[in-house]
Amino acid sequence: MTDTDRSPPETPLPEKELIEIEREAVELATLAGARIRTALGRTLAVRYKTGAEEDSLRDPVSEVDHDVEALIRARVGELFPGHDVLGEESEERPGRTHDVAWTIDPIDGTTNFVNGFPLFSASIGVLFRGRPVAGAVWCSTSHALRAGVYHARTGGILSFESEAFRPTPIPGVRRRLVGLGAGLDAPGFGWDARKSGSAALECAFVAAGLLAAARFETPNVWDVAGGIPLVVAAGGDVRVDQGDGWRPFERFVAGTQAGAQAADEADIRHWRGRVALGEPETVAALCARSD
Repeated sequence: MTDTDRSPPETPLPEKELIEIEREAVELATLAGARIRTALGRTLAVRYKTGAEEDSLRDPVSEVDHDVEALIRARVGELFPGHDVLGEESEERPGRTHDVAWTIDPIDGTTNFVNGFPLFSASIGVLFRGRPVAGAVWCSTSHALRAGVYHARTGGILSFESEAFRPTPIPGVRRRLVGLGAGLDAPGFGWDARKSGSAALECAFVAAGLLAAARFETPNVWDVAGGIPLVVAAGGDVRVDQGDGWRPFERFVAGTQAGAQAADEADIRHWRGRVALGEPETVAALCARSD
């Protein structure tokens, strides 16, 4: 895609509305985090999306995933009637034609969560015509070694727990960390690879400077929509590859579910693409990889 092929950016939402949306996203992420912390360690009902056979036990879903998403959906419906809501656990779409869509990943890193491994997150991303304009990601840990919410909006600054935050990497560190998805490693590069099991957490860690960059091979919209505004606010680069080569990320566009042909089945829920984000030089190197 060339520069002339790209559609011009739309006028963003009014600043006052963006501030309100960011504030509410932070409150929802904080509420999700509180529910998650309360549930951690207790006996949970867990099912798996892809079947009951041992070799197909993928994508666990806990009762907390459902409870948190239902809670956030209800709150968004009360605060912003008519807005669309796109969640991982429910296909209900209250405002599919609305310009604003809230994306919800109630627990990103559910496998970690149900095993008591303390690396997971809750992500709230807000899209305007497919463009991420605000994000709030509650993380089970952070640069401050405590749980909290990283958040940002278009034109705003990166914040942690409502306090402005500026990443300050230690200058003496010569090998930075990079988040790499399944099947990727980092031999021959000047960084060390990490896999946390939570894309939203890694997006927040990139924004906070804990990771130099991250690359995700098969993310869903809700995995990265909340984290992209954080990385952008921190001065990072975001690129996407939807099968036609890496290019600057602009928006999520409607995709079609595998096997579906009808145009009316095209939905942003079915968006698919690889994503790389973080420090521009490191992102460029990640995108130059042949795998």
